[in-house]
Amino acid sequence: MTVVFLTASLCWGACLAAPVPSSQGPGLDAYAHRAMQTFDTPGMAVVIVRGDQVTTHAWGVRRLGDPAAVDEHTLFPIGSNTKAFTAAALAMLVDEGKLHWNDRVVDKLPGFRMYDAYASSEMTVVDLLVHRSGLGLGEGDLMMFPTTDRTRAELVHDIRYLKPAHSFRSGYDYDNVLYIVAGQLVEAVSGQRWEDFVQQHILDPLQMHDTQTSIDKRTRDQVALHAKNTTEVRGVGKQAVLTTVMTGDVFAPAGALRVSAVDVGQWLKLQLDRGRFGKDQRLFSAASATMLWTPQTLIPIAPVPAEIALAKPAFDAYALGLEVQDYRGHKIITHLGGVLGGVSAVVVVPDKHAAFAIMLNSEDVGTLFAMREHLLDSLLDLPSPDWIASYRKVFDDINANAEATLQARQQAVPAGRAPPLPLSGYVGVYRDPWYGTATIRQDPKHGGALDIRFDRSPGMHGTLEYVRYDTFRTHWAMPDIEDAYVTFALGPDGHIEHMTMKAVSPLADFSWDYQDLHFVPVAGHDQPVRQP
Repeated sequence: MTVVFLTASLCWGACLAAPVPSSQGPGLDAYAHRAMQTFDTPGMAVVIVRGDQVTTHAWGVRRLGDPAAVDEHTLFPIGSNTKAFTAAALAMLVDEGKLHWNDRVVDKLPGFRMYDAYASSEMTVVDLLVHRSGLGLGEGDLMMFPTTDRTRAELVHDIRYLKPAHSFRSGYDYDNVLYIVAGQLVEAVSGQRWEDFVQQHILDPLQMHDTQTSIDKRTRDQVALHAKNTTEVRGVGKQAVLTTVMTGDVFAPAGALRVSAVDVGQWLKLQLDRGRFGKDQRLFSAASATMLWTPQTLIPIAPVPAEIALAKPAFDAYALGLEVQDYRGHKIITHLGGVLGGVSAVVVVPDKHAAFAIMLNSEDVGTLFAMREHLLDSLLDLPSPDWIASYRKVFDDINANAEATLQARQQAVPAGRAPPLPLSGYVGVYRDPWYGTATIRQDPKHGGALDIRFDRSPGMHGTLEYVRYDTFRTHWAMPDIEDAYVTFALGPDGHIEHMTMKAVSPLADFSWDYQDLHFVPVAGHDQPVRQP
């Protein structure tokens, strides 16, 4: 999320030529600058591999308000592009005979359980990686997002309380939590923590010396993260520097890596050379290379706006930490990555023996997608439309629709409203089976207003504002956290039976999976009865 000089002593296959900074010429520079200006993107890095040639580019600044420029060693978070590294780690253990792709997870991690007994018993190593578990989109992400006091072992244990949205292996829904299980599996089989295994067996052999496996470790060369988060709809308004890192190392196997352009070039070359690196060395076998790119779970093709219909794939499937799809008739291997404040894309074009990565220090997917399509068109020698204008129109429409939806909701709120219970009636401790507890209290410093706190997420606390009926909304103290509606269900006797939540913004990231929560009052914290 992505100009470069690889270590001179490192050879790739027939010996990789030295990377060439900015060899694409002024055309790409001009396009990148226009994209960044259109979407107000602070900084971006790109690395392109064509055969034995690696070219690199960097534009913009690491942090708004600071002149320090992005360069070939600047670290960007790549989010879910980390998943391919976790899959590669498992492939290496398969090559060593310590693991098989069809091994049952429970045989390697005896404490592992899913909510469904059949899924608990039959989930395999492959199942962990391909988003067909039955869990809903992003289900369980609030266990680790924002930063939590949970350990990975605790998170893996609590997955058993996540009710599936679908039956096991019946379809595709993207998740993160099972990649944490995959990381724990690496540790159980190898005897090394995920971070240590990836460092020793992947990063060090590839001489990816810049890359950091820890989110919590801060370095001088990393970018600041940015978002347009000053309005109700994230993505609208002015760019701002994010002051808080929203995930911690518990999230590492699903999305922790921070990499430089110089390092991504080496990872892309490894992918193109199907596991080979250096002089006749292999990170993983040819069989594992094939397996990593083999489609496992079909991804439904969704309708897209007419402006970007040319980029719509005819097929899409999830392999092991990577997607396999087509772009204008050509097979590509790809994945997107995102954290709060940064996005990235990795694309491999096998029939051209070419690949590239794009990394941004903001959430401007318009820049990301316009650059991705433009680079693909260039690699494939295809006529290229004005993707910048197309994505500008698409995201303007999406944002306008979201703002209209929120405005309609606000206009529907009646005046002179009051909650059905006295505020003291909502005070108490509420428990969700998989998340844990949330505490609601009255804050004497603010006139007895309601305050909510998610007890396993130290930064997740704020006030509750009454909206209407039995619904309040949060105002989190940290602006980077998506606000949510909080609805209380009262039973016939007037007592609160449960509390549910839903993100306020229609464009909230799926990792804010408030809709999967179902809190019930903890015994001993009774609320007053609703008065007739």
